[in-house]
Amino acid sequence: MSMKWWTESLFKNTMVAVMSVSLLFASGCSLLPAEEEEEVLPEIAPPQIAKKPEYEVTTATLETKVQVIGKLISLEEETLFFTLDGKHLKQLYVKAGETVKAGQVIGELDVDDLAKALRMDKLAFKKEEIAMKETLRARDEMDPIEFEEKSIAFEERKQALVDKEAEIAKATLTAPFGGTIVTLNVQKGDLIKAYAPIAIVADTSKITAAAKLTKTELEKIAVGLEVSANISNVGTFKGKVKLLPVKAEDQTGNGGGGGNSGEVKPERPEDFMIVDLTDLPKNLNRGTPLSINIITKRTVNAIVIPPSTLRSIGSRTYVQVIDADGKREVDVEVGQQTATQIEILQGLTPGQKVVGR
Repeated sequence: MSMKWWTESLFKNTMVAVMSVSLLFASGCSLLPAEEEEEVLPEIAPPQIAKKPEYEVTTATLETKVQVIGKLISLEEETLFFTLDGKHLKQLYVKAGETVKAGQVIGELDVDDLAKALRMDKLAFKKEEIAMKETLRARDEMDPIEFEEKSIAFEERKQALVDKEAEIAKATLTAPFGGTIVTLNVQKGDLIKAYAPIAIVADTSKITAAAKLTKTELEKIAVGLEVSANISNVGTFKGKVKLLPVKAEDQTGNGGGGGNSGEVKPERPEDFMIVDLTDLPKNLNRGTPLSINIITKRTVNAIVIPPSTLRSIGSRTYVQVIDADGKREVDVEVGQQTATQIEILQGLTPGQKVVGR
C-alpha cells in the first residue's frame, strides 16, 4: 500500500515539475523580442541607355522671312498744324471721322489782337500815303538821296502791313485735299503750339498696308519681294513690297531724323515700307494693325534636317548618319536656316537617317 502511494506521489510531483518548467519556458519566450522578418529586396534592373531620336533627311521648300508689325495707312494723308505759336483755338469746325473738301476750314486761332493792331497800322499808313503823294509832287525840287530815303521808308511800312496780313492768315487752317479727318488732337479753347499736330486728313479710298522698319530690317528688304500679310479677323493676303521708307528707324524706335529727343514728329507715308496687297477689302479702317512676313529667300526642294541633328566642333560641321554598318560621322555644308529646318548643301541625300541629340 505504501509502495503504491509513493509511486503516485512521485508521478504527481514529476508532472507538476514538468508543467512548471513548461510554463516558465513559455513565459520566458514571450519576454524575448520577436525575430525580424527578412527584408525582401526589389530586383534591380540594369539601367537602359536611352536611344537617341532618329530623323529622315527630307526635302522641303525653305523660306527665310523678316516679320514686322505694321498697320493700314492712306497713301494720301497729311498732318495739319498751325505755324503761329501761343494762340488759343478760337473755333473748331470739324469732328473726327468727318469728311471734308479741299480748302474747307478746319479751325481758327484767336488773333483779335493782331487784327486790331493791323487796323490801326492801316489807318496810320493812309496818312503816310498822303505824305508820299506830296513827296512825289516835289520830287524835282528835292535832293535825290532824300527822295530815295523817303521812298524806301514808305515801301518798308507798306511791306510791314503785307507781312502782318500774312501772319493773320496763318490763323486759319484748311484741308489741303478732300478726305476724312481720321485724327483730331485738339478742342476749342486749347493753347496751340506752333507745328504741333492738330489733325490728320486722309483719303480713305487709298488705304494700303505699311510698316516702319529698323535699319537692320531695311538692309534685308528690297522692292519686289513677296509678302504675306495677316489682318486679325479679316484674313491673310499676298502681295509685294512696293516702296521702301525714305529713312529707317533707329534701333530705339525713335527714328533717325534728329531733333529733340522728346519731339513727336508727324507720320508721313514716306516713313513707311509700302506693301501692295491683292484683293484687299475696301471697307478696312486706317490704323488697323497687321503682321507682315517678307520672304527674303526661298529654296524649292531643299535638302533639310532638324536643327537638333547638326553638330559642330571648331570649324567642323557634321551629322551622325545611321546605315547598315551602324553610325558614322559625315561632314556637311549648311545653307539656309530657319527655326525648324536647316538646309544641307553638301554631304547628305534624301532618305538617309541622321541622329538627334
